[in-house]
Amino acid sequence: MFVDYINHLSDRTLRFICLPYIGSDFQQLRCDASTTDETAIKDMQEVTENNSFFPKYVEYISSSDADFLKRHLVTVMTGWYEAIIKPEEKQLRNILEKDKKLKESMYKKMTAEELVEWATGGIIYHPEPSVKNVMLIPQYTYRPWNIEADIEETKVFYYSVSDESIRDTKPYAVNPSLVLRYKALGDETRMRMVKLLSEGECSLQEITERLALGKTTAHHHLKILKTAKLVDTETSKYKLKQQALHWMNEEMGIYLSQ
Repeated sequence: MFVDYINHLSDRTLRFICLPYIGSDFQQLRCDASTTDETAIKDMQEVTENNSFFPKYVEYISSSDADFLKRHLVTVMTGWYEAIIKPEEKQLRNILEKDKKLKESMYKKMTAEELVEWATGGIIYHPEPSVKNVMLIPQYTYRPWNIEADIEETKVFYYSVSDESIRDTKPYAVNPSLVLRYKALGDETRMRMVKLLSEGECSLQEITERLALGKTTAHHHLKILKTAKLVDTETSKYKLKQQALHWMNEEMGIYLSQ
């Protein structure tokens, strides 16, 4: 299906798809460059000059023979599939499907922005006027990194599938990240820190003074809370991730109902 789709594309459509989307204001420029118009190609290179990859890539796509581009794309993608995907296709499909269902169950209990932050492990996305759709696509190959992309009117997050989706489906297995968060709260000093930060952001000095802790001790406990993604830093101050505490209850509910 993929090979047939590529081979039936017109030369102009192929180049347009391959050329990078650089914003709605430059769609006509992208369209002109796809016709191998030299002025448009040069203008597109100038617009993308701050990107270390795009200028040469624009020249390559615009100047290469379309049939060669098709053969190259088909060779690369089919080679990737045969070498990376096919040997573990059934397992990968199960992992991605399981993660998709988990995210769908949480989406019913979150706003769209909260879901993006939870699924990506911390990326805070603010709605943009030019973006009408946001796509969350699970991926396994590049774990633990997330990959962001922009296409027409759409923001795409290729997010890393969760540990829970990868582990064996044993009836009493627990998501390691959920265990980590509960362990982080299983200490009196850290609970006091959570209480303090629930009242507002604090610097390290403010935390040590108000809780009568040494800086080394405070830093140690804050590091554990940050690793569990319950606390974050912003402008040299520590901030409690209130939503993370709320999500713990939701994730526990999902775990108990499995």
